[in-house]
Amino acid sequence: MRLMIHLFRIYPTASFLMVLALFLSGLAEGLGLSAMLPMLKIALSSGQTAENAEPPGELEQMVLDVLAWLGVPPTLGALLLLIVAMATFKAILLLAAQRQVGYTAARVATDLRLEVLRNMMRSRWSFFLHQPAGKLTNALATEAQRAADAYMFGAMSLTFFIQAIVYASVAVAVSWKATALSLVGGAVVIGVSHFLVRVSRKAGKRQTDLMNSLMSHLTDTLQSVKPLKAMARENLTDDMLRGETNRLKGALRRQVLASAALDAGQDLMFVALIAFGVYVALGLLSMEFATVLILAVTLGRTFAFLGKVQKQYQKLAQAESAYWSLKDTSGRAAAQQEHLGGHVTPTLERGISVHDLRFAYEGHNVLSGLDLDIPANRITTLVGPSGSGKTTIIDLVIGLLRPDSGEILIDGVPFETIDLHAWRRMVGYVPQETVLLHDTILHNVTLGDPAISEAQVVAALEKAGAWGFVSEFPERLATVVGERGGRLSGGQRQRIAIARALINGPRLLILDEATSALDTESEAAIIATLQVLKDDLTILAITHNESLAKGADVVHRLEVGGTLSRAG
Repeated sequence: MRLMIHLFRIYPTASFLMVLALFLSGLAEGLGLSAMLPMLKIALSSGQTAENAEPPGELEQMVLDVLAWLGVPPTLGALLLLIVAMATFKAILLLAAQRQVGYTAARVATDLRLEVLRNMMRSRWSFFLHQPAGKLTNALATEAQRAADAYMFGAMSLTFFIQAIVYASVAVAVSWKATALSLVGGAVVIGVSHFLVRVSRKAGKRQTDLMNSLMSHLTDTLQSVKPLKAMARENLTDDMLRGETNRLKGALRRQVLASAALDAGQDLMFVALIAFGVYVALGLLSMEFATVLILAVTLGRTFAFLGKVQKQYQKLAQAESAYWSLKDTSGRAAAQQEHLGGHVTPTLERGISVHDLRFAYEGHNVLSGLDLDIPANRITTLVGPSGSGKTTIIDLVIGLLRPDSGEILIDGVPFETIDLHAWRRMVGYVPQETVLLHDTILHNVTLGDPAISEAQVVAALEKAGAWGFVSEFPERLATVVGERGGRLSGGQRQRIAIARALINGPRLLILDEATSALDTESEAAIIATLQVLKDDLTILAITHNESLAKGADVVHRLEVGGTLSRAG
């Protein structure tokens, strides 16, 4: 129950209201149940004279005293009415409790998703790079829901436990000795079957680990469907995922088997225990039939609810590993929270300067004492072979990475003193691989920002040279671009990506190999667009293509190891 205690501390008010409603509903059920004994006595002794009738027992006398205090006659009709009234009250309270449980479970899932997503988005870029996309997807989708289900199972376990206490209390009032002996037997049954809970807990943890691994590999594979199909190597997907899928199937089988065994075995043992108790009470102890009947009903319901407690706890044990896995992911991301620098509001009027910049990645020198300038309102290109540190320079300028030594100056202001979030709001970024969302052109440009109007989108598309072809589509901005932008050509996708980068009016536009996959005509059109844009902003581009380098105002040529060969 460690998970439930943890969640009760996080959601104290909701948990208190739930427990209060469950307690009151159990109390109402106990009051209604207590009226059954005198009701049975009245029904069974209807043909007996007052002299032959059995004297009332302790519980029966207590109920009769309460009825007398309320002014209700101890008749069969009055007792039946009391039972119905208490059952109604219990149903209303139980509905309120279950509604609170449902609301809280939904809140648990939502809060977990937001916590993981926020911490992951605020973490260092180097940490984010080492997190498989499939694992994060699985955490936000499957694990969050399993964690909410675990809370539901725990709450249901608490519900059944309170009801078990109510029935056991009535049984104690009827005969505490018989109840004590029966509860000892029930405890033995629970203890014998508890190993199945441990089996489920282990299978649930195994399921969590395997789902993380499977989703990570599946996400990577789905991103490579086109080359796999193009080379007729789809079978590799099946070969790679078959082993993990079979191991996941094994964990699920153990989980199902443990649940089924607990359902069947526990019910059988409880039935045998009740049957034995009834035989002893009637056959050996010659107890009154009405009393034995009440005991059989109350203890039978007590054991039934105790069994449900264990079964719901078994389900909680299966699912709770997802919650702790989510908290672990969130905690590791929070521990790697990115430092957002100082409080100086940045400007970009003169340019960016890099002095003696050094950076190493996992012991390998990427940049070694680099010096270069990126003047404002100019097109600056970084040209060089793979491994020369071009992308690293961009990541350092954006602030995704921090240099080992040296400094970066924005208009002469040290990068460490600048408000990093404000600086990134001034950056428009176009990645090498243009991946559009399977949504409309409007959404792909705004990314769902409600503060951006359609007029602003049209203006951004015009600056990017994209409005010409977008306006020819029948649905214009409402045109759905398809999976990863597949309904558009490469040049069209690139222009949509540039419009997305321009929508917030950046001061610095960064293009990371943005024209590498384009044909000559499309590349020339993009370069012409950049020549117009440089009047309003600074452009920094990585390229292997000499066409873009020829159209640039400043060209920095890099060697492997991050040294500058020459500038032009």
